[in-house]
Amino acid sequence: MMRVFQTRFLPLIAVLSLGVLVGCTAAPQGGGINDPYEEVNRSWHETNVALDRSVIKPVSTAYGTVVPDPLRKGLSNVSDTLSIPGTVVNDVLQLRLGDALHNTARFAVNATVGIGGLFDPATGMGLEERDSDFGETLYTWGVGEGAYVVLPVYGPSTERDAFGLIVDIALDPVGNLLGNPEASYKTGLKVADLADTRYRYSDLYESLMYDSADSYTQMRLTYLDNRRYELGTPIVAGEEGADQAATYDIYEDFYE
Repeated sequence: MMRVFQTRFLPLIAVLSLGVLVGCTAAPQGGGINDPYEEVNRSWHETNVALDRSVIKPVSTAYGTVVPDPLRKGLSNVSDTLSIPGTVVNDVLQLRLGDALHNTARFAVNATVGIGGLFDPATGMGLEERDSDFGETLYTWGVGEGAYVVLPVYGPSTERDAFGLIVDIALDPVGNLLGNPEASYKTGLKVADLADTRYRYSDLYESLMYDSADSYTQMRLTYLDNRRYELGTPIVAGEEGADQAATYDIYEDFYE
């Protein structure tokens, strides 16, 4: 499996990452905001808000109301467990071998004792979640975050993280090993997990999306500050909009 990964995917990663290294710049000095595509971003933001109102919110509300909480939590656990192998790949690419072993053990425990990931006994055993992604891998390799972008449906991102998202999907070990229709089941579990997250954080999310005087600016500050906090480079106090963003739980990631 590792030999297939090395021969098929590492050259692709190297070439594409070189392009990202050239195209992405570091975050603005002092943790500021780089948003040269604001007009297009705002258009996609408004489209995403409309989509949330008309489709995502009603679906997530129905899911959260009809499906019992223990079952929703169990399905989310399965989705999280299936994502661990991809995290391990990124741990290895970042040379964080301790995290790779930790996450491998977490996967083994939850996939067996946790009945396919339905339960999470690993956390109680000290094998807590240590998430990672290819956007973080690029950050570790010294790639700048690039410009802020808003993706259709997915929402806030940066050029580096948008590229990382594509690579994570392409390199997903579980997704590549599963055939049809099993791969579609994994996608369905991820959608269920996102619907559950949208339902659980409905009030916080909607206060940001619907009640802000400028929801685009608030979402941009919230995302960038959360992401930079995860990577160890948060927006510093005094930046444009930082005081307003501080009224929210800015370190809660809506997009996990």
